[in-house]
Amino acid sequence: MLSKFERTVAWRYLRSKKAEGFVSVIAGFSFAGIMLGVATLIIVMSVMNGFRQELFSKILGLSGHMNIYSQSGALYNYMDIYNIVKSVDGVENITPIIEGQTLLSYKSAATGVMVRGLSQSDFANRDTLYNGIKQGQIENFRGYKIAIGSVLAKKFNIGIGDKVTITSPVLKTTPFGTIPTQRGFEVAMIFDVQMYEYNSNFIFMPLQAAQKFFQLKNSVSSIEIFLKDPDKLSQVRREIEFELDGRASVYDWRDMNRSFFNALEVERNVMFLILSLIILVAAFNIISSMIMLVKDKGHDIAIMRTMGATRGNMMRIFMLTGASIGFIGTIVGAAIGISFAMNIEIVREVIEGFTGATLWDEEIRFLSEIPAEIDWNETIGVLVMAFSLSIVATIYPAWRAARLDPVEALRYE
Repeated sequence: MLSKFERTVAWRYLRSKKAEGFVSVIAGFSFAGIMLGVATLIIVMSVMNGFRQELFSKILGLSGHMNIYSQSGALYNYMDIYNIVKSVDGVENITPIIEGQTLLSYKSAATGVMVRGLSQSDFANRDTLYNGIKQGQIENFRGYKIAIGSVLAKKFNIGIGDKVTITSPVLKTTPFGTIPTQRGFEVAMIFDVQMYEYNSNFIFMPLQAAQKFFQLKNSVSSIEIFLKDPDKLSQVRREIEFELDGRASVYDWRDMNRSFFNALEVERNVMFLILSLIILVAAFNIISSMIMLVKDKGHDIAIMRTMGATRGNMMRIFMLTGASIGFIGTIVGAAIGISFAMNIEIVREVIEGFTGATLWDEEIRFLSEIPAEIDWNETIGVLVMAFSLSIVATIYPAWRAARLDPVEALRYE
């Protein structure tokens, strides 16, 4: 327990005097370094967590945790497989889908798009899709009526009720020769799932219309599976593969996105390491400022020692002085970092409004806004690390102050 005497002297040393200006400047830089290091680390890690969380929720919300497909092409016995997989424990939802690359034409413009065919009920069961409907009604998603993304609609000025032409690479034989399949579709819904890739390149089509358009009759491209608990992915996959017994192949989101999420994880770890060095450098500044303070206060230390102060008193005084710089810097940095992370979109809009520069381009960043997800356990870990480094940084200067010989210090005054 710190005595009132130790707290009073430590507080006195924290306050600057004109004669001690240089020492105070170094202490100020130490405080600023700790503060900026903690704030930056919290902000960057929150954004990295936000990226990971958003990509997980968006990609898995649109594509499912697992897919069943046939290596020979279309999945013809998909209803048999549907019934087999439905009985597996841990499976929440099963969606037969059709997927294919096509060409969308509207008036004089055209672009390549990915068509995904699924039933109206399956569309409504996907929260990411259903909650992303900006125009139109889910009841109109039937027949030859489709849903397109908001970016695609804006790019070609397409509205509800407009008719677009979709051309498939699947060929059909006519009296005039073999030509690609082509058909007109009415736009029934416009969606925005907060992912530029989907908003600009994906079209959703009723399953029966997609079967006719791609000439798949009673088959589908694959079956998407959503799990009750994504953490049990490996276990459920083994059970499904056992039940299928070679009728079809299985792959999950890890197979499709492994390199992408591994890259995110590596980047996250590297950023944590690099930004932690800012706090480490600030801790070294605390060491240098405390050593200079001990040297500057040698006369005071000698007098206090001759008046009865122990070496333990001296050690605690200078440890408290240095640790206070780190503690206050850590708390202020945490407040700034958490506030910034919680309001990062507002900050971005304000900066863009003042500078006129585009800080976040959804065409490049994949997501339409900056995500930030504060992991409180991780934040507490950052605070503990910063404060621990601040305390460790004071040990050597405090030890030097405690070992100072009063006689030697007073002899040369």
